[in-house]
Amino acid sequence: MPGRLPKKDDFPATITLSITPPPPSNSPTNILLLLHGLGDTNASFTTLGQRLSLPETACISIQAPKPLPFDLGGFHWGDDIVFDQASGEMDVDTGFKSSTRLVLDDVIRKGLVEKCGYKPRDIVIFGFAQGAMVGLQVAAELIEDELGGLISIGGVIPSGAPLKALDKKSKTPVIVCKGSKNSAVTPSAITRMKDTFEFIEVKEWKKIGDGMPNNRDEMLPIMQFFARRLRSVKGVPAGSVEIT
Repeated sequence: MPGRLPKKDDFPATITLSITPPPPSNSPTNILLLLHGLGDTNASFTTLGQRLSLPETACISIQAPKPLPFDLGGFHWGDDIVFDQASGEMDVDTGFKSSTRLVLDDVIRKGLVEKCGYKPRDIVIFGFAQGAMVGLQVAAELIEDELGGLISIGGVIPSGAPLKALDKKSKTPVIVCKGSKNSAVTPSAITRMKDTFEFIEVKEWKKIGDGMPNNRDEMLPIMQFFARRLRSVKGVPAGSVEIT
């Protein structure tokens, strides 16, 4: 049986999130966790979840826990704020211990699994840039279970992530989308991900940088990934047992 539709009070009041139910007459068979990038809020990914309107899928857009300094607006997932002295830009990879605990323990384990009745296999993560880094660390640490999947847009495994032994790769399937030039997803980062995840595919877009997909060709591999990884109970007789 699928889990029930989550409510905000299933999660700590300190977490800012929005819950978008599945399309009408669809049961919430799957959960899609949406993790925004550095300097954003959960509002943009709430809109993303609404536009995706994936069948039998409830979307939860989580806001990063820490506001940016100096009234810059937006939020970040890092443990610290570090500015590159040469460029003046904010360092994206500053450790994600607290954010990983928020997503993995408070949202997934205590909220979705214990309170709402989902299995990790029912949960897919979609993360952009810094949000994707948190998602990758969550999936890498959840070694005892397999998530439904993880979509990383321009995100890599954080440098400080406590990775498991290489003979215990995560079974969570991962798709990483990157730009063909000036991408944060370098060859060495791809090697590290392949050492961590058993199933990983990399899609390279013909553009500069790792921005969000903005046309059908860029979105196609992501939608194909959803089609492979999201479960469906439509038309399944009551009392049936799924064999995996």
